[in-house]
Amino acid sequence: MKRDLRALAAVGTLLLAFSTGAASAQKSGGILRVPWFDSPASMSMLEESTVATNRPMMGVFNNLVLFDQHVAQNSPKSIVPDLATRWLWNEEGTELTLPLRQGVKWHDGKPFTANDVKCT
Repeated sequence: MKRDLRALAAVGTLLLAFSTGAASAQKSGGILRVPWFDSPASMSMLEESTVATNRPMMGVFNNLVLFDQHVAQNSPKSIVPDLATRWLWNEEGTELTLPLRQGVKWHDGKPFTANDVKCT
C-alpha cells in the first residue's frame, strides 16, 4: 500500500511539473553546461590527444575530412569530405591537395582560408 502511494505521489509530482509548462518551455541563448570527468590541458584538438579533450571538442570544430559512420573504417571509401570538398594526390603521391568548401567563416566572421590549414 505504501509503495502504491509513493508511486502515485511521484506521478502526481511529475504531472504537476509538466502542467505548469516550466519543463517544456524553451528559450534561446543561455549557457550549456556539460559535466566532464577531467580538466584538459587545453581545448585544442591539434595539441592534445586525450579523450578528455577530443570527445567534448569534436562537436565544436569541423574537420577537413570525416569517417563515414556507416562504412567499415578499413578502406579509403570510409573517408568523406567535411570542410574539404575532395582530395587529390600528385602523380608521385607526395603532395595532397584539399580544395576547401567556399563560404565558411570562423566564429568571429573572418573567412576560412587555405592559410588556416596549410601544412608545410
